[in-house]
Amino acid sequence: MLASLIITSCSAIKRTNKKIESDFFESAEFKKGFAGFALYDPVSDEMLYTHNADKYFTPASNTKLFTLYTGLKILGDSIPGIKYTIKGDSLIFKGTGDPSFLNPDLPESKVLSFFKQSEKELFYAPPVYKEKRLGPGWAWDDYDSYYSAEKIDFPIYGNLIEVKFDKGSSKPSAVKPQRFKDSISAVKPTDPANKYTQRDISSNKMEFQEFERTEDFTQYIPFHFSNELITEIISDTIQDTVKIYSGDIKKLDFDNTLYSVPADSIYKRMMQVSDNFIAEQILLMAADKVSDSLKTSIAIDHMKENHLKDLLDEPMWYDGSGLSRYNLFTPRSMVKLIEKIENEIPVEKLFKILAVGGESGTLKNYYKAETPYIYAKTGTLRNNHSLSGFLVTKSGRILIFSFMNSNYTVPTSELKQGMTRILERIRDNY
Repeated sequence: MLASLIITSCSAIKRTNKKIESDFFESAEFKKGFAGFALYDPVSDEMLYTHNADKYFTPASNTKLFTLYTGLKILGDSIPGIKYTIKGDSLIFKGTGDPSFLNPDLPESKVLSFFKQSEKELFYAPPVYKEKRLGPGWAWDDYDSYYSAEKIDFPIYGNLIEVKFDKGSSKPSAVKPQRFKDSISAVKPTDPANKYTQRDISSNKMEFQEFERTEDFTQYIPFHFSNELITEIISDTIQDTVKIYSGDIKKLDFDNTLYSVPADSIYKRMMQVSDNFIAEQILLMAADKVSDSLKTSIAIDHMKENHLKDLLDEPMWYDGSGLSRYNLFTPRSMVKLIEKIENEIPVEKLFKILAVGGESGTLKNYYKAETPYIYAKTGTLRNNHSLSGFLVTKSGRILIFSFMNSNYTVPTSELKQGMTRILERIRDNY
């Protein structure tokens, strides 16, 4: 009887695989593009199905899975908020890349109360090495888009300025932080369809077209950072003066670390809503921990050398968020990476960090089902879309998959329909 059930099950899986293969070669969604797929069973350590699984694809925000693994291996349970040293009446601190200070989307950082309660004179020590503001392979003309926040040693307010317009108003009703209120000005409208505020590429000066808005609208614009801006905002917030340290920073020993927020809180934010800013800052924090230098490539090189050598295909990895067009990964490497992540954190806890099909994050409107079956990370750049994570079958198996698509010309919504069809077949028949 058991042998008969096994034979029947194997036959059903073979039929399912043939239908999947037919989908890849015959469906319109996949004909006008390049698709790759890997389906893996971590219990039996068996690759169940592959299609171009050894080919490289542009991963977009699937890159954040590499960033998550980096955080899990290097950062520990709590995020280092600042490093500091005390010299007489002075407290000299430097940033670690921690994204939580005054960030409205994260728990309150312990650094804030530490600054407020300190009776010492506060000095900010800028980093000796400064990472480039934007990552390699990023689109330069996205510099004032919310998803391209600058990388910095001491982030504030999520590195974003909030500009809010109310319906019927031709001027902003709110600008946060308030100190930027005088940095925004009106210009005569030349394109009434353009409701966006534009920031200057090399400063925080912003302009908006002065016409009556037809709906409530809020825009988030990245800061253009400077050492002076960092100290001014901190000073405004804690109602005390913070100065820039002018001595030789290399001679200081920052032997104290203040931890700010639980690491899980930033991982969940990064994975569920695909927060690019947090992803980039995680790599800076990891680099700081292994080398005392906030440089993205240091973290990436460390991970490739120490924790990713066993991947079948070397990851072409350049940033934390996936904004870079230089990133290239293969589906079979993605599934092995996810298995590594599962070895660091229980799958039940991991399911709470990832977006859930039909329920939360970037998957809230996709892969809907009466019982959720997709727990994964999306990744989208123009003409590129990936989905990698876990698939729970109706038989109770928890499989790891990576579905990667590049250079397609059909609408992404149509591509997702084809992906849904394949993933549902696996859910129902495996």
